[in-house]
Amino acid sequence: MPSIRQDVSADFLPDFRNLGVLARVLVGVNALVLAAVVLPSSNASLAADRFLYSATLVEPLLIAALLALAALSSVLARLPYWPGCAAVLAIVLALTAAMHAVLAGALGEAATDLARPLALSALATALMLAYFRLLVRAYSPALAEARLQALQSRIRPHFLFNSLNAVLSLVRRDPRRAERALEDLADLFRTLMGDARRFVRLADEIALLERYAGIEQLRLGERLRITWELDAAPSDALLPPLVLQPLLENAVYHGVEPGTGSADVLVRIERRGDRVRALIENPITEEVGHRAGNHMALENIRERLALFFDAEARIRTSSEGGRFRVEIEMPYRVDARKAA
Repeated sequence: MPSIRQDVSADFLPDFRNLGVLARVLVGVNALVLAAVVLPSSNASLAADRFLYSATLVEPLLIAALLALAALSSVLARLPYWPGCAAVLAIVLALTAAMHAVLAGALGEAATDLARPLALSALATALMLAYFRLLVRAYSPALAEARLQALQSRIRPHFLFNSLNAVLSLVRRDPRRAERALEDLADLFRTLMGDARRFVRLADEIALLERYAGIEQLRLGERLRITWELDAAPSDALLPPLVLQPLLENAVYHGVEPGTGSADVLVRIERRGDRVRALIENPITEEVGHRAGNHMALENIRERLALFFDAEARIRTSSEGGRFRVEIEMPYRVDARKAA
């Protein structure tokens, strides 16, 4: 397995369609304006008046810039990081110049002092881009990848050994099925050792789920019964890799293996408007000790959802009627290059 690289690049532009990104920009720019007018002033009343006046000038430009960046987000996403930053800066400066000309015309003045608003807009844009870059580094893709690799290494030895033993038992009586099982196992581990910093298509993640389920079915036989509800699943949706497979693995490990009889696992994935929802449900067993480690996978997935989708994705767990449920909800995103 390749070593974990510690210089993982965090250089990618924020998604300006993301509500979390928009909220951070609104709060951040207004905080900069507030700091600019309050710090030099010792009079609170005068500082408040200056802030209100500055806000009336800044807010229209800020809203226009956010709308433009959101509209062009798919285009910006195709650019390398630094050209993308330059494009964002150019958009903001162009809007600043246009807004300045409109205000100057409305006030009946010549659009003379353009250098100062351009400089302030450039500074605010640079600070916000730097903030988002530091924010991603705070989540630390290198650390996130290391944690993901740690999670991946938790593919339990008994799963591997039992799977290989099950394949060996098929080699003579059903060699074709044994070959398919080995191919599925190879695909599973190839995915586990892949790049964890890139979006994958939901269709690929579902294919991984099915391969994993096939291997577990080989091991557990009739004890494992999976109901697939995938008719409404948007195959072109993008999501972080290995979000669903660890949840299905947990469902099997904690909800099927401890028991002696058959157990039903439900996998439901669907699109509702601009959201993608995934539900994995399994029986609750009485062997609590067997459930150790369940929260590690959930926390890892929660962190990666936050890294990829900010505040727009969430994961919930619940227990009801002897069933344990994990629900993931995330925004419906597609590959901008293929959608264009």
